[in-house]
Amino acid sequence: MRGVLWLCLTFAVWSVQAELNIEITGAGEHQTPISVVRFAGEAPGDSGLASVMANDLMRTGLFKLVDPAGKAPHEPGEVKYAEWDGVEAVLMGSIKKLDGGNVLVKYSLLDLVRRTELETQVLMAQGDQTRAIAHRIADMVYERLTGSAGVFGTRIAYVSRDQGRFRLVVADSDGYGEQSLLSSNEPIMSPAWSPDGKRLAYVSFEQRRAMVYVQTLSTRQRTLLASFPGSNSAPAWSPDGNQLALVLTHEGSSQLYLMKNDGSNLRRISFSGTIDTEPNFSPDGKFLLFTSDRGGSVQIYRMALDGGSAERLTYDGGNNFSARYSPDGKSFVFSHYEGGKFYVATQDFSSKQMQILTAGGWDKKPSFAPNGKLILFGSESQGRGILATISSDGRVKQKMVAQSGDIREPTWGPFQKQ
Repeated sequence: MRGVLWLCLTFAVWSVQAELNIEITGAGEHQTPISVVRFAGEAPGDSGLASVMANDLMRTGLFKLVDPAGKAPHEPGEVKYAEWDGVEAVLMGSIKKLDGGNVLVKYSLLDLVRRTELETQVLMAQGDQTRAIAHRIADMVYERLTGSAGVFGTRIAYVSRDQGRFRLVVADSDGYGEQSLLSSNEPIMSPAWSPDGKRLAYVSFEQRRAMVYVQTLSTRQRTLLASFPGSNSAPAWSPDGNQLALVLTHEGSSQLYLMKNDGSNLRRISFSGTIDTEPNFSPDGKFLLFTSDRGGSVQIYRMALDGGSAERLTYDGGNNFSARYSPDGKSFVFSHYEGGKFYVATQDFSSKQMQILTAGGWDKKPSFAPNGKLILFGSESQGRGILATISSDGRVKQKMVAQSGDIREPTWGPFQKQ
């Protein structure tokens, strides 16, 4: 057994729980049958560790959840392999409350086909962070069974509007644990995560025009980064977090600029005379994707930061915008508009082939999960803005609908440092 891993998970104390209706459709090409057994120490009917972990795995479409059917092992030695026909893996464990308000969680993952113990770990964290522990365990299970890093422990940001009030919200990847960073009667737009996941840049109209702010999540302290005459919009962080790209109009039309993360050293980098907007850095920090109408229609372009002309990337019918690099830099996701509908699409840099992933409607502002396996975007249901995800191959779709409010401008945060 490995030593105890202390999970230091820092969240603000002003978080609240969101109530969401989650709808999942589709499945991966191969689904691994897995049973998640209620952990020893969990009260019957409690929506605790096992429930969160099972829901995490189910949302990927890569796992088929199999009811343990009364079997309740909590240690590998308690498993009778002959009783688990049709199940390829089982997750079990225990949770124990400690003095001082902490909890000790032990989990084991077994491969029932090879009859081997894949992993056993002991985790410790504060008692109010059991949901975060569950996400962490699900991440470990996902990585062990698929070979890719899990993203259940990551966070998302979005803008919620309800009864004319706008809120900038941070939440768990499944939409729970809402934290409201800012509330305003004026619009909030374009939240962008810093690479370390500790800050958000965004656009606020609280002074009746678009200005760019940077806010620290843990303290809620914020800094006015850009308030030049005209519009200040579309902030994007460089991969090292040292600078941001943004869009300013103080010299005429919307153009791309770079500045340091403290607002100094402003430098203009596009000179089209048309509209250039929505910058996004490549993972290596050498290129920017951006949206421009310089060719007569709204399309996606790429430019090198060390100079040279911009390269047009999208040519297929309709307008294309809001491009975001994949984590490996081999493709990008974007919004495609054609025939009165907005779609989420991807395009590979080498083949230059566009793949439309969604059925179309109001599908906007897509961004990759940090493992590249899922895409988050804004959609609509019954006339209200909602959160939605789709797997990068288009097979598995999920809608997350809040009981009230209108959700827009979602963006997926980076992996969190443990």
